[in-house]
Amino acid sequence: MNEQMIKNLQKYKEEVMHAWIDEMKNEKGEKFFQYMPEHLVEKTSREFTTLMLSNIEEGEDVSDEESMEFATKIVRFGWSISFINTAIDRFSKVVFKHLEKEKIINGENYSQFFNLHLKWIEPLRRSIIQSYSLEWERTFNLQKIALQELSASLIPIFEKISVMPLVGTIDTERAKLIMENLLEGVVEQRAEVVLLDITGVPVVDTMVAHHLIQAADAVRLVGSKCLLVGIRPEIAQTIVTLGIDLTEFLTTSTLQKGMEKALRLTNREIKEVE
Repeated sequence: MNEQMIKNLQKYKEEVMHAWIDEMKNEKGEKFFQYMPEHLVEKTSREFTTLMLSNIEEGEDVSDEESMEFATKIVRFGWSISFINTAIDRFSKVVFKHLEKEKIINGENYSQFFNLHLKWIEPLRRSIIQSYSLEWERTFNLQKIALQELSASLIPIFEKISVMPLVGTIDTERAKLIMENLLEGVVEQRAEVVLLDITGVPVVDTMVAHHLIQAADAVRLVGSKCLLVGIRPEIAQTIVTLGIDLTEFLTTSTLQKGMEKALRLTNREIKEVE
């Protein structure tokens, strides 16, 4: 039965794949198959089908290289662990229905198929999920490093004026990096005014405000002034609701207004030339 099943699945691989796609499109809350371009759905589905059938004969784990290559793609497409589990379960269901329709599975050999199924599906599920976890951790760490590098740099704009754009969530680890780069940059660039731009910070809570206040105090200790810019209306409302005291901060709603204030603090201004 094993050999007969393998030959049949290889012969009707396309039919099995499209039946699986139909199952996934009907899955509640599913987004990839609903909104991705059709050619991309088919390409990814073909790779998934090939991977699913790759170890059915030996009943062993797929190679690390194969599962990692596929995991890299599905992490990029936003597949979740629960979605992967659902995809594997639905593929198993489609295979069973197909083999039953082909009369390869019947009441007499069902137990044989069940044992073969366990030796085939579970090692495969384990391989894919393990590769997915490794790839997701690697992607997360790369994104975290990139975010830290991009969002904690002090940029000189004019003589004596520098800007540090902050992007993403500010936790204790990032706050430490911001503080180090800020103080080193102020001294190196001889900045008299520093603008902390929080336009890209999604949430300002008590902890984030505490880190920002610490940064401003540190800048004052090295002889510079600190402006907090990019305060959106919802951020302002949150600050007031939480009772966060920013009275010692110079604040503006936009970077442009902050730049104008910084120029005034350094006895300069922008004038139109006729």
